[in-house]
Amino acid sequence: MIELNGLSKRYGDTLAVDDLTFDVMPGCVTGFLGPNGAGKTTTMRIILGLDAPTKGTALVNGKPYGQIKFPLHEVGALLDAKALHGGRKAFDHLLCLAQSNNIGRARVATVLELVGLGDVANKRAGTFSLGMGQRLGIAAAMLGDPGILMFDEPVNGLDPEGIVWIRTLLRGLAAEGRTVFISSHLMTEMAMTADRLIVVGRGHLIADATVEEFTSRGEQWVRVRSPHQRELIAALQRAGGIVTSASIGDDSDVRGLKAGQIGDIALAAGIAIHGLTEHRASLEEVFFGLTDDSVEYHGSVNA
Repeated sequence: MIELNGLSKRYGDTLAVDDLTFDVMPGCVTGFLGPNGAGKTTTMRIILGLDAPTKGTALVNGKPYGQIKFPLHEVGALLDAKALHGGRKAFDHLLCLAQSNNIGRARVATVLELVGLGDVANKRAGTFSLGMGQRLGIAAAMLGDPGILMFDEPVNGLDPEGIVWIRTLLRGLAAEGRTVFISSHLMTEMAMTADRLIVVGRGHLIADATVEEFTSRGEQWVRVRSPHQRELIAALQRAGGIVTSASIGDDSDVRGLKAGQIGDIALAAGIAIHGLTEHRASLEEVFFGLTDDSVEYHGSVNA
């Protein structure tokens, strides 16, 4: 597991990470969310010993990363897919990493097949596309068969098949009891992949919750459709419902009443219902609502 306790990092006058305390537990995929400049990459770099904290601690399996003798056996990470020697063949790139951690050649071939690069093992990494580079970085993270995996934007550059593949891989690794920690800006993908969310803004912790708990903070409503829409709206308003027009079609959105209550009200009034669906704010909408004050740069849609 990963443990952060009072972690802070300052660069001159800039406080990049501000007193972060949270745990990343095994057995689930933990998503790491935040606007640009929120401190996500800095936090991951501190966990991996690439930056020193100004104060606080970041522990991997109970100790600082720098104290692990053969780190690839405990932690696999991909922070920058371009951080490699482009002149080396894919196999040779991984072999150098493997030999530094007492990992055999057979494992190199295994992870190349795992990520779908077995047929290009003897091609130079510098000729790879962005998506192929991502796959090679994931292979490097898997070399030591570690119990902890950390990925920064793992689907960057992947095609639709690759996105489904990495999602399935991450969830499978977590199901094996591993600790999986991923940072991404793709909210839809995070909603389908992560079990828990750590959300940061301007370096400090905003939320630490399951995906279900996080999205439940957003607005909820029921969309309803009936051939007698006016009569249904009137009945719902009498029962205390707040009814507005839906964004599409002739449906109505109802707040203040649950789906079951709406069904009972319609039945009592003898009104047929042709559509009744519960809605809640998406992960993206809740995220924007919670982090709006933490966004450094707001663009404009007006030219």
